[in-house]
Amino acid sequence: MKNKLFPIVFGLLVYCTSSAQEFAKGADVSWLPQMEATGYQFYDADGTKKDALQLLKDRGMNTVRLRVFVNPSDDPRSGHCSKEETIAFAVRAQKMGFRIMIDFHYSDSWADPGKQNKPEAWKNLPFDKLAQALYDHTFDVMTALKIAKVKTEWVQIGNEIPGGMLWPDGSTDNWKQLGILLNKGYDAVKAVDKTIKVIVHVDEGDNIEKFRTFYDNATEQKVRYDVIGLSYYPFWVKKDYTETIANLETNLKDLIIRYNKEVMVVEVGGEYDKIENTKALLEATIKAVRALPNKKGLGVLYWEPQGEKSWSGYSLSAWLPNGQPSPALDAFKN
Repeated sequence: MKNKLFPIVFGLLVYCTSSAQEFAKGADVSWLPQMEATGYQFYDADGTKKDALQLLKDRGMNTVRLRVFVNPSDDPRSGHCSKEETIAFAVRAQKMGFRIMIDFHYSDSWADPGKQNKPEAWKNLPFDKLAQALYDHTFDVMTALKIAKVKTEWVQIGNEIPGGMLWPDGSTDNWKQLGILLNKGYDAVKAVDKTIKVIVHVDEGDNIEKFRTFYDNATEQKVRYDVIGLSYYPFWVKKDYTETIANLETNLKDLIIRYNKEVMVVEVGGEYDKIENTKALLEATIKAVRALPNKKGLGVLYWEPQGEKSWSGYSLSAWLPNGQPSPALDAFKN
């Protein structure tokens, strides 16, 4: 009996280990439920109607990233993503075999480098209560996900926060308070599940000075996190990826050595109507992250590839006007 059980147990151990080390290829697809609710139809290359998640899976994706707003509106493009909606979507994606990343915006709508607005309900809280509200919200969402039997692998504390979050209290003008807020988020996640990897996320992944400035300050404030998350959009710095990819590679290597952390490109995107260029951008980005030493590069995620421009107005999606995936997404097959 012992000898018969050994291969089974060994096989399970190998499976679990290999799954944990599998390179994450995926996308933030948080718009998808609202696209479906407004009647948007998705089709495969042969014209067959198909679930968008299945279309992404068919192209090699294994991970979804889902944003969480605090008290969002019902606007299809800038609202939704409530705790309840995010959990329902996470359950659906997990059933299809996707790994799960949760991205806390700590706002009622978009949080990014240009805006980090407090949720309306937190607007007038003194700092100690603001920090507690962040902890409680994070703990509440993560506990609800756990109760729903969602195995979350990664959690972002804040979204693109080179200038901090929950302005003005958590601005980088006050790094002591920002450090407290980030650690509150970390502690809330780990209180629910110690195995979840916590990500702190900054934009402009090819800008080494921006990253050194931010993470040097985070180190000084003893901010706790497991993974450095990067956005990489050559479009927004008005350059082609061929002009910036070497800088991304240099920054990724520097982050690993300087901070002894794993790294992950949690957002990438190219122009939807420049298919070959976007495919080449994705291939180069995946290659750069995969090539990092000791498997410190965890993965690459596209931001809203299915968010076709006629629905979203977003020109960095990777979907064709006929409802079919862009061939650029074939970069994820390898």
